[in-house]
Amino acid sequence: MKTDFILAITQLAAERNLPKEVVFSAVEAALVSAFKKDEHGAQHNISVKINPVSGDVRVFTLRTVVEKPADIYREISLADAHKIKKDAQLGDTLAIESKEFQPGRIAAQTAKQVVLQRLREAEREFIFGEYADKEGDIVSGVVQRVEPKQAVIDLGKTEGVLPFSEQMRTERYRLGQRLRLYLLEVNKTNKGPKLVLSRSHPNLVRRLFELEVPEISSGIVEIKAVAREAGFRSKVAVSATQEGVDPVGSCVGMRGVRIQNIVNELGSERIDVIQWHPQAKVFIANSLSPAQVVGVDINEEEKSAVVVVPDNQLSLAIGKEGQNARLAAKLTGWKIDIKSASVADAEKKARAEKEAPAVEAVAVAEPVTKPRKAAAKVKEPEVEVKGPAVKEEVAVADILPKIEEKPEVPEEAEEEEEVVLYEAPPEVEVPSAKAQIRFAEDIFAAKPDKVDLKKKDKKKKSGKEDKLEGGKVKKIKKHRALEVEDLEEELGE
Repeated sequence: MKTDFILAITQLAAERNLPKEVVFSAVEAALVSAFKKDEHGAQHNISVKINPVSGDVRVFTLRTVVEKPADIYREISLADAHKIKKDAQLGDTLAIESKEFQPGRIAAQTAKQVVLQRLREAEREFIFGEYADKEGDIVSGVVQRVEPKQAVIDLGKTEGVLPFSEQMRTERYRLGQRLRLYLLEVNKTNKGPKLVLSRSHPNLVRRLFELEVPEISSGIVEIKAVAREAGFRSKVAVSATQEGVDPVGSCVGMRGVRIQNIVNELGSERIDVIQWHPQAKVFIANSLSPAQVVGVDINEEEKSAVVVVPDNQLSLAIGKEGQNARLAAKLTGWKIDIKSASVADAEKKARAEKEAPAVEAVAVAEPVTKPRKAAAKVKEPEVEVKGPAVKEEVAVADILPKIEEKPEVPEEAEEEEEVVLYEAPPEVEVPSAKAQIRFAEDIFAAKPDKVDLKKKDKKKKSGKEDKLEGGKVKKIKKHRALEVEDLEEELGE
């Protein structure tokens, strides 16, 4: 049957969350300190053992085996040692039980203080050893109190500190709120272990993915990199270690269930899961998701990249206040410069225009000048011959005397001009016919003076008179034409 002493130790161990062995060790050390407070006990080297079953307390004095003891309280002769232990040798330490020690009130009070102190030390050592192994993992806790520069989180066995620098700017903590936190540091101090927690560390996102996605915890899907701006947006690059596995789909889950749990835990923080690729160009293009990329030009030495996107995708690629571009740079480790397609084309054309004149001057400077001079000499006579024909329309009768005045024209040119000039013989016969008609008119013209007077007075006559006279004129012309015909027939006969 357990004694009250054992029950008290058991209860104390449960309250402190400590093993019973640790509590027994603390009590034994406290009893040693209590016995040493007595004058008789101060002269001995004392050890206390407690029976964990019955709770009996046994006190021992420790003595060293020597040939001739100088201190009878701490040393013992070899002969006396053989009486207690037959195989004792010089230099051994013997534990001799003693019932002479009876601690008083002061010793008991000291023992109590020592017990409490030893329990606190044991508790600190136990907590430090337990949480030191969890550094870098996720712990769950409840907000115990909120201070201006930090929040104190109750982790169950101990307390943790959430500094202002490790808090999310979009979160406001309240008492009793349960959170998942990243255990950033475990430090040992005089007041015990100090646990530093974080809600803004990128590894918090990594650990949450490991908890929510079985493929990541099993190693089928691997998280290559994480970039985060706590409370606003994060980017996670993943890849599959086995063929046929969709790493992005595994992280998102059916209908986005898996990633939605992570988003809810982080206070509606936006998370982009992208496909990692070993080629830098492809990885950089993927990192700017959801923006589409036209092309990527990288510089290995400077580790910089120029990314060209469509004009309508430029704002999406840069993101709000440059957030998407910054996260892509953190994720890939490359310096990224984003340009629109129109700007990139304009810069390309400008570079081409600067380089083109220098190339032409070196390559084709001399060959181009010589043919131009030859061409000018050949074209000069053609311009002199063809110029007048193109600019002016000249009658055949006017051209004929000019041609006859040029005796030095080549034969080929004369033949071409003769063909052009003498192709229309009917035009030469027209003046003779007109001469005959004019001759006939002169013969049969009656009273030319009156005709001239009619022409002069024509403007003064009215409209009706013009019509009448016009009809008379037509009849006269017709009559004259008939007379001319009859005259021509007679002449012909």
